[in-house]
Amino acid sequence: MSDAGERTFGPLGRALVIIPTYNEAENIGPIIARVREAVPEAHVLVADDNSPDGTGKIADEIAIGDDHVKVLHRKGKEGLGAAYLAGFRWGIERDYGVLVEMDADGSHQPEELPRLLTALKGADLVIGSRWVPGGRVVNWPKSRQFISRGGSTYSRLMLGVRLRDLTAGYRAFRRETLLGLGLDQVDSQGYCFQVDLAWRAVKAGFHVVEVPVTFIERELGDSKMSREIVVEALWRVTSWGVNARVSRLLGAASPPDGPRRG
Repeated sequence: MSDAGERTFGPLGRALVIIPTYNEAENIGPIIARVREAVPEAHVLVADDNSPDGTGKIADEIAIGDDHVKVLHRKGKEGLGAAYLAGFRWGIERDYGVLVEMDADGSHQPEELPRLLTALKGADLVIGSRWVPGGRVVNWPKSRQFISRGGSTYSRLMLGVRLRDLTAGYRAFRRETLLGLGLDQVDSQGYCFQVDLAWRAVKAGFHVVEVPVTFIERELGDSKMSREIVVEALWRVTSWGVNARVSRLLGAASPPDGPRRG
């Protein structure tokens, strides 16, 4: 977590909640309704990867009756990171001041979004954290808790950052923060995508804040977690950490690919 020091932060501007979907037909209606009730002024972008179960069509039907809901139809399943990057670009091009990452399955509670947005008034990036005091998980088996907590701990130690929940996917970015992260150079997915963006933000000197949230395991649909996602995260984080240490030994600065914030 970087120190805001004497910085002053500008107004937030319009908020866009980006919800990536793939086969979330049972969840997309309820989650949009909860977002619209929790933060009525926010807009919602459903980034659908051509879901075979008709998730995109359901989102289109909702959007017809609600001008705060938009749908970004993508060609096929390309992964969480690619969907968020497409959503970020869509929102940046339309001058949204805040871009929020949120899962479609209800594990990220929209009712907690106002607290993230309030914290963002004094930050560049706010992470909804399960592993800070006050944060918790509900209905997760011990194995998932071990993977998540262990992944964050390993990433924190390898990358030398103080954030407690580097793999968290409930986040609110200022537009200017995303513009300073070198998004065109990001090609990571899943857990690794979240670690990648958080580390870029810290290395670029942005002020990152964690607020406690309650993460609730999905009740409907299938989890997208896979062994491949975990392996990718382990490999990439190890590579980044080793490269950073080698660079320090050689006396060179080591930003995570993206430009430093001026």
